[in-house]
Formats: sequence, C-alpha cells, structure tokens
Amino acid sequence: MKTELDETFKAYIVQLIIDKKTEQAIESLSQLYEIKPPQIVVGTIKGKRRTVYAVYVQRECKIYCINSDIFYNPFIIMHEFYHHLRTTAGVHRGSEKHANLYARDFIDSYNTIINDMIQKTKDI
Repeated sequence: MKTELDETFKAYIVQLIIDKKTEQAIESLSQLYEIKPPQIVVGTIKGKRRTVYAVYVQRECKIYCINSDIFYNPFIIMHEFYHHLRTTAGVHRGSEKHANLYARDFIDSYNTIINDMIQKTKDI
C-alpha cells in the first residue's frame, strides 16, 4: 500500500472537507487507494461518548463523529480515514502517531498551496 499522493490532491481533499463535502473527500481517497470507503456518520458509540471526537469502528467499517463540527474537521477526518486505510489494506492497525502524521501531511499540503496562492496574488 504505497500510494504517493500529490500535494494538490491532498489540498483538494482538505478543501472538500472544509466545504462540507466530507463524503466526497472520503470517496475520492477510497478510489485512489482502491478500497471500499467507510461510512461516516454523526453519532457516538457506547464507551466512547465523552472520550473522543471521532472513532473508526473496524467491524462496522464506519467513522463516528461526535457532532457536525467534527464531521467537517479535516484533521480528525483524515486521522480516522488513516485507521480505515490501515485496517482495510490488511496491514497492522497503525498507531495514533502515524494517524496524526498522515492527517498533518494533508493539512500541511493545504496550507502550503493556500500560502502560495496568497503570495502570487500579492505579486500581481
């Protein structure tokens, strides 16, 4: 499972989530990795209601977000998608650290591209 992602694609995924198109972002990523997309819902699961903002439940192939703010939070969505990706690809579950790095990589790409665009408009 070594798919190298383009910076523009990563920024696009973040922008989709910001634009409240989370399902489309998850679908696009899943197509890229050639995996079945997880279902993503606003809701909680027993035992996690007050301890986490979102959780990926492998046996259900579902990401639960505690509320709609989290449903549109790129970092948290990408973090949980990483867990789906790791379990779907048949690789070990992956650590929280790696999930955070994966999510941070998308956010960093988004910030870089936005900053480049801002700089270019200043140069005009």
